[in-house]
Amino acid sequence: MEKKLTGAEIRQSFIDYFVNQGHTFVPSSSLVPGGDATLLFTNAGMVQFKDVFLGTDHRAYSRAVNSQKCMRVAGKHNDLDDVGRDNTHHTFFEMLGNWSFGDYYKKEAITWAWDLMTNVWGIDRNLLWATCFKDEYGEIPDDSEAKEVWLSQPGMLPDHVVFSGRKDNFWEMADTGPCGPCSEIHIDLGPQHCDKKDDPNHVCRVNGDCKRYLELWNLVFIQYNRKSPTELEPLPARHVDTGMGFERIVSVLQGKQSNYETDLLSPSMDKVMELTGDSAEERAANLTPYRVIADHSRSASFLIADGVIPGNTGRNYICRMIIRRAARFGSKIGLNEPFLAQVAEKVIETYGEAYPELVKNREIILSSLTREEKRFKRTVEAGLTYLNELVGGMKSRKENVLDGKEAFELYATHGLPLELTRDILREQNLDVDESGFRAAMEEHRIASGGGKAMGALGGEDADLFREVFEELQANGKVSSDGIAYDPYHDLNMEGEVLALVKDGAVVPSAKVGESVSVILPRSIFYIESGGQVNDTGKITSLDGSSWEIEVEDVRRPAAGVVVHVGKVVKGEVTVGDMALAAVDVRRRRNIMRNHTATHLLHSALHKVLGHHARQAGSLVAPDRLRFDFTHPDAISAEQLEKIEADVNAAIQENHTLRIVWKSLDEALQEGAMALFGEKYGERVRTISIGDTSTFSYELCGGTHVEKTGDIGMFLITAESSAAAGIRRIEAVTGEGAYELVHKRLKALKYTATLLEASIDEVPEKAQVVLKQYELSQKEVGKYRQQQIAAQFKQYLDAPQTVKGVSVVAAILEDADADTLRQMTDRFRDHYSSGVVLLGSVIKDKPMLIAAVTDDLVKRGLSAGNLVKSAAEIVGGSGGGRPVLAQAGGKDASKLPQAIQSVVAYIENALK
Repeated sequence: MEKKLTGAEIRQSFIDYFVNQGHTFVPSSSLVPGGDATLLFTNAGMVQFKDVFLGTDHRAYSRAVNSQKCMRVAGKHNDLDDVGRDNTHHTFFEMLGNWSFGDYYKKEAITWAWDLMTNVWGIDRNLLWATCFKDEYGEIPDDSEAKEVWLSQPGMLPDHVVFSGRKDNFWEMADTGPCGPCSEIHIDLGPQHCDKKDDPNHVCRVNGDCKRYLELWNLVFIQYNRKSPTELEPLPARHVDTGMGFERIVSVLQGKQSNYETDLLSPSMDKVMELTGDSAEERAANLTPYRVIADHSRSASFLIADGVIPGNTGRNYICRMIIRRAARFGSKIGLNEPFLAQVAEKVIETYGEAYPELVKNREIILSSLTREEKRFKRTVEAGLTYLNELVGGMKSRKENVLDGKEAFELYATHGLPLELTRDILREQNLDVDESGFRAAMEEHRIASGGGKAMGALGGEDADLFREVFEELQANGKVSSDGIAYDPYHDLNMEGEVLALVKDGAVVPSAKVGESVSVILPRSIFYIESGGQVNDTGKITSLDGSSWEIEVEDVRRPAAGVVVHVGKVVKGEVTVGDMALAAVDVRRRRNIMRNHTATHLLHSALHKVLGHHARQAGSLVAPDRLRFDFTHPDAISAEQLEKIEADVNAAIQENHTLRIVWKSLDEALQEGAMALFGEKYGERVRTISIGDTSTFSYELCGGTHVEKTGDIGMFLITAESSAAAGIRRIEAVTGEGAYELVHKRLKALKYTATLLEASIDEVPEKAQVVLKQYELSQKEVGKYRQQQIAAQFKQYLDAPQTVKGVSVVAAILEDADADTLRQMTDRFRDHYSSGVVLLGSVIKDKPMLIAAVTDDLVKRGLSAGNLVKSAAEIVGGSGGGRPVLAQAGGKDASKLPQAIQSVVAYIENALK
């Protein structure tokens, strides 16, 4: 019996085949797309070549081959729901591909694909089918060329080449840009794989709706540039981009019915079976958990290896979600202690040779998995209990969709990712409002600093604080509505110290130097939200002399609970003490100035750039503000000046802010701006500045000044790109603006003193000084060239003779590249036959220039070869024409050795 190829052997045979066809092997890029903000993860093999197809990048090769790591777990390409439920879907997978950048085209791509599949891998020709493009709208030419090439392949059955339309056989990168027809290669798995046998009207066919025909490989022929929905123009250079699902081809070549039965994933499933002690029958009965664990442990291992650790936003959220999803499926088959690290060991063992980053990062992979499982275990029980309560309420109300805000609360407080909540609900024929969840999550992201990396969302100590709250409620210390929270009116308050929590435990007191969480009957401290940072301040004994706590943070760890987090800096605080809580007034007022300024800035952006410039994140801190907004281009200096002037004009007009609570519908009907991603209840807080119809009217929960004049001054400090289509403005107000003006004015005064001018005369005087400097530099340059020329003349008058050839080899100090070239010209003017090699050190880097006269080029000498060999000595490279060439290097200390190498070069070249 012929031995089946292993997965590793199949991957390598694919790469080797195309390397033998002149392709350059290009290692897989990271799962985190470098410099591409349009993608969360690398989701196809062509991602790292995207710029080549767009024409914004060029490579040193025109043919490439690789196996690319891919993730499809978010956005348009999201296979998560299907993972574990069938034989082929994965979150992580590999994509085998070969590319031509303006080199070969359809004939070669098809011929090589057929040869590899039938002759190298031995797939039965009678089972293979190929599809070609035929436009159902008759607007784009049919791909008859590809069809003819397919029909010419040895053993290809003519009726196995079929046409298909735009959905399956026309590839486009985007609405505009490179595109073209494609050819898919399918394999007939046999009628037993049809899952539509009970449908009397069903007909098995390629690109049909049953599972009999499996797509293996897609050959994309990029030959057009789409300029509009109806306009295509031929590209000057045509490209080939192919992609083959690695797991699928391995399952075919290994004769397996499922990707999970191949040697890529079966070792992981075997490890799970070993851990559970399941029999083969029990494993078969629980295939979905086995598959999910095998798939997700592989995905998490690769993500962590690429630097994506479990977290609360973006890629980090995905990593956390798949780990917790795997852990939850593990609990369904009796794996209640951390186990994923043991499965990941198998992943590393299977893939480590092809992807050494797994081996390199083995420790962090295993520890991250175990740490996340432990964290999840601490929170999941409470979360599941809460979810069960929600489900009970849904059923009593005869609802079948869980509110998105509730789903986010499950995640934020209990650590249950949306995908786990959805899995659990669907097991009971229920579902979740995913768009509502994402809106709630986006609100939290914006509230936490416009997309900055966040710490824990909470949940780790939720149970503890819930217990504390319930006890306080039972003792009549707080109402059932929770601890009152009002950061808008008072800046200090009196109240009893109701509870103290230190190091995860309730304590009766806390001493100097200890960090502690304090619960009071109410809170006047602002909790970080809407981009605005939290308040800080002090809590002291009522008499002001016994003890003192510096409040550093305020948070809501559980529903109805507000805690003040700080350090005891004086005395000893005890539960039951009467306290005075005071917000840091100066810091709060600076924050208020910056927050109101963001509203004025938003309005100014609409005036200057247009209403498309909408907030996409913000940070409101005491020392600065940061405002992200949607806008496709960089903002000009003139526009920035106009924006800054508009904001300052509004400040000087001293508008009164009107803050009113209204129904959401009423506020929206009045034209209040609801910001993207924000979450709003039925009652909303509205902030209006000036005429609501022409100025600023927004929904906002932050703290603000009473009048715009309180802001003082607004100065833009930076404008930059935050992401694709997102611009960022940073600015200061109030104290920060004064400090900036003071600093810059001080610098300007000092500059004026140096220039012996008044402040108003500085620009004019600086121009005069610069012109004088430029003239002096030219004079210095002329003098330097004269000195170098005099230095060079000494070498020119006394050349070496090597094999009868006149040679000048010298280091010219302080010579730039232009001067070195001028000296080689002097050499050739002086000698009709000879070789010159000159060197210099420019900005600590060695520079080499060589010249060879025409007669010696004919004898086999080359300036390009000479400078290349000399450059190797100084750790560099270079080249050029046979008569003149240039090179650079890294090690200036070896420049003398490089210069003297001319002798050996000429001796060897003229042997």
